Amino acid sequence: MATFASSETAPRVIFALDFDGVVCDSVGESSLSAWKHGEELWPDVFDADATRAEKERVLDGLRAVRPVVETGYENTTLARALLERLPGYSIEEILNDWDGLSGALMDKWSLDRATMVEAFGRIRDDWILNDFDGWLAPNALYPGVAEAVLAAQKRSDAAVKIVTTKQGRFALAILERMGKISIADDDMYSTTVSGIPKTDVLRTLGVDGNPRKIFVEDKLSTLEKVCKADDLDEWELFLVDWGYNTESERARAAANDRITVIDISTFISLLREG
Repeated sequence: MATFASSETAPRVIFALDFDGVVCDSVGESSLSAWKHGEELWPDVFDADATRAEKERVLDGLRAVRPVVETGYENTTLARALLERLPGYSIEEILNDWDGLSGALMDKWSLDRATMVEAFGRIRDDWILNDFDGWLAPNALYPGVAEAVLAAQKRSDAAVKIVTTKQGRFALAILERMGKISIADDDMYSTTVSGIPKTDVLRTLGVDGNPRKIFVEDKLSTLEKVCKADDLDEWELFLVDWGYNTESERARAAANDRITVIDISTFISLLREG
């Protein structure tokens, strides 16, 4: 991972932006990829003749539980749980205890995380190869965000980093095609690929120049992990109110002195002027 060589070349402000739920509303694509993955992994469960209503019910459920998803493949296990209406896996129960329920599903179906990550990525790769426009269509950049990221990139005093659990090549494709945004490889940090948690990524950013450091997330749990790390207390932490989080999480964030809950207009102003 890149660090800045000296205070003379370091930017005045570093923006570390999560991707899904901050820059991109990708739940439509990730849900459809999960359905495709389910059809491949469990063809006897994800019946090709499943009714449109059943599929739409599952896709709607995946949007509802999206706040709990950390890594793409989790959508696949969630899709099966919702499709089969597993006891203990209602939308409310998933939102309340996905950390506990997720591991139980992996054990129940004898799944391996690394294999699931690889397979989910391959499903997307195949979709991109065979129907790139079709893959892009369910992804959408939030209104005004692309323009704000481009404005931040043009600032002589700022640097924009993407810190995401999404595999980097997918985020890059969406940014380039949907927003005309180019992100250098050194500025794209995919924790799914590297296995390095976001807290460790933040430790590598701007260590020499002591710039203002701004981390924008839609996952409260990620921000709370940063709050627990004393060596990251120089980071300003922002939770977006338009991403994949719940009302109760936003309320909890508002009660945390380290975290500021922001709306999209404030976020845009921050990138343009902050």
